[in-house]
Amino acid sequence: MTLLYHGRSRPMGARRLAAVIVAGVMALAAVLLAPRPATAATPWLSVSADGYVSFSVPAADVQAGMGQVSQVVIEGNFGPSSTWVEFGLSRGANAWTGVLGPLKPGLYYYQVTGDDTKGLKDPTNSTTVASKPLWSTFLVPGDSARLLADAPEGQGGKVETLTYRVKKEERSALVWTPPGYSAKGGKPYPVLYLQSGTDRSATDWLDLGRAGQILDNLSADGAIEPMVVVITDGRGPDDDKELKDLRKAVGDAYRVHRDPAHQAIAGVSEGGSQALRAALTGPGQFAYAGSFSGLLTEVAGGKPGPGPNPGVKLVRLYTGNVTDPAYNATVRLTKALDRARVKYEFDGVNPDGGANWTAWQENLIDFLPRLFRKASDHGPSAGHEPLKGEFTPPAPGTTPTPFVQDGFVTFETTTDFKDAKHVTVWANIAPGGSWLRVPLSREGDRWRATVGPFEPWFYYYRLIVDRVAVKDASNPTKVTTEPTWSTFLVPGERARLVTDVPAGQGGKVESLTYRSNVTNQDRTALVWTPPGYDPNRAEPYPVFYLQHGGGQNHTDWVEMGRAKQILDNHYRDGNLVPMVVVMSNGNVSNFNKELLENIDPAVRARYNVSGDPSQQALAGLSMGGGQTIGMLKAYPGRFAYIAAFSAGFGGSAGVDVAAINNGTKLLRVYVGDVTDFVYPSFMAGLTTMDNLGIRYEFDGVTPGPHGWDVWQKNLIDLAPRLFKR
Repeated sequence: MTLLYHGRSRPMGARRLAAVIVAGVMALAAVLLAPRPATAATPWLSVSADGYVSFSVPAADVQAGMGQVSQVVIEGNFGPSSTWVEFGLSRGANAWTGVLGPLKPGLYYYQVTGDDTKGLKDPTNSTTVASKPLWSTFLVPGDSARLLADAPEGQGGKVETLTYRVKKEERSALVWTPPGYSAKGGKPYPVLYLQSGTDRSATDWLDLGRAGQILDNLSADGAIEPMVVVITDGRGPDDDKELKDLRKAVGDAYRVHRDPAHQAIAGVSEGGSQALRAALTGPGQFAYAGSFSGLLTEVAGGKPGPGPNPGVKLVRLYTGNVTDPAYNATVRLTKALDRARVKYEFDGVNPDGGANWTAWQENLIDFLPRLFRKASDHGPSAGHEPLKGEFTPPAPGTTPTPFVQDGFVTFETTTDFKDAKHVTVWANIAPGGSWLRVPLSREGDRWRATVGPFEPWFYYYRLIVDRVAVKDASNPTKVTTEPTWSTFLVPGERARLVTDVPAGQGGKVESLTYRSNVTNQDRTALVWTPPGYDPNRAEPYPVFYLQHGGGQNHTDWVEMGRAKQILDNHYRDGNLVPMVVVMSNGNVSNFNKELLENIDPAVRARYNVSGDPSQQALAGLSMGGGQTIGMLKAYPGRFAYIAAFSAGFGGSAGVDVAAINNGTKLLRVYVGDVTDFVYPSFMAGLTTMDNLGIRYEFDGVTPGPHGWDVWQKNLIDLAPRLFKR
């Protein structure tokens, strides 16, 4: 990050984010239950060099493809553990738009959805998913996703279709052959049978699993033995004859080994279970077996063979975290294998993986180099964790909700929505604190989902039931200005400063009522006083006025901003000058008059605070940040400490630069990243201040949107800097 003093240097490189077009205009839209839209003139999706994804869906195309809709979302694997979520777009004059990110390097898939039921494929993205006609994909590049990128032209293997018959029915499989493969001459190749599972298509391993790219890149790196890979949908998990017929067809069509020592089998979900059954209940068929989120819990009653599995060189198990349905199944399976004295390896629990293709890509990358050669290690992948026993959320009807367990959060509705069609949880769980909607699943007469892992922090959410916002009635927390919102905390060291201090060790928050000559009403402010506050102290306390944003009021900094917790913890840590902090209602027509003639006199009348400008600070977020800048321009030097969160400086007319520089000890400005809608105007304001010669500090963007995650971090940074110069 770049720290700016005296306007001498420019903001960090995020100001110059370069948009990278992911896909050209090549495909027509595929629409479910709706006519096709006209081909778009410009891409609907773009990805910046640092992983921010911008969506712009023309309103005309939405209208043509879906008819009139009240909401448009992008559904995709953007959630924690790459779970499927909804990202809401905002309606503009000509398009539905939104910016999400930064996303980690990897493959993402998505579709456009209107009013929960109307689907639209992005016609400007040429990628396709054969099993999901409405889906498109894009790759966020990066070193960790290197193996998912296309290999250089001419350096990869080939994929072709093999047709064979099972019980007089024609079936097909996809076959990858390595670079240099020839059907004639030379030694035969070992073969891996890769199953997609009964609820997925064989093509998913190519379109979503990136198996072709992974094989091509590992082959180019010399990291795997040359092999033939046969990909099927795993249909008929208990039908040994189908697998037998497939193996025969492969042996007849390709130059491969037929002996078990050169045969491997692996799969996802039920395909993983099939792989284990084939290897363990029928020893002598496959020497290598891999289960990726397999659901098997017992193998032949726990007795797959006489002691260690004869002829099987490797059985390796993979599972995601507790959001993976295979997690509990793996706990039971490992116990069963241990009882039966079956040798196996466990890759450990993927802490950031669920039951999806992001996790299974990693599984395949780990599994392939272990086949048909001696592996250098047999332990879990780096960062993976041991099983901790089965995961069991609380019983339905347990309150309060949500349920937080080791960073995983289970949301549950009451029975009030048993007849609903579509229920989601809208929460600040995207990168940086942006908002995503997590679909819930019906369980009996309730809706429920477990999501995670969440980083330790403060979260807020609401239920969306058939497109209507609803408060979680089982959560006692409240947000005065947002009646449908609820909050919860995921504890941990990262969240320490927004966590309650031990009882009796924090400051006090109380209400101050004052008369406003701007509104001709009695109004209220909340006031934090530090531990040990002495109303008779000889030296008055400094005072810090902290303002909210538009649509908010004086309660928000306490209920949403965690101001009390932040101030309490900083004070306990010895970082905070003892001060009085005033959070007032800034919803007035003339904020300057309200603050100077009403709020400040009322505070000084009741509290032992200084009226010296050098002992007064003013800060605010969004609208409150604009009010703060307005006060700075109108009354330079009236507050020696000034800070604005997510607010631009505005124009230069009438600005007394000398008075600002001479009377201000600290002018510090903050903004979120490109997902903060004020980002462009904020950056323009920096240029204005630079050109005027105003001294200020800007320490780079705070990752996150125009939201409380950013503003909490801004207060955490600002508070210890006050009254120390």
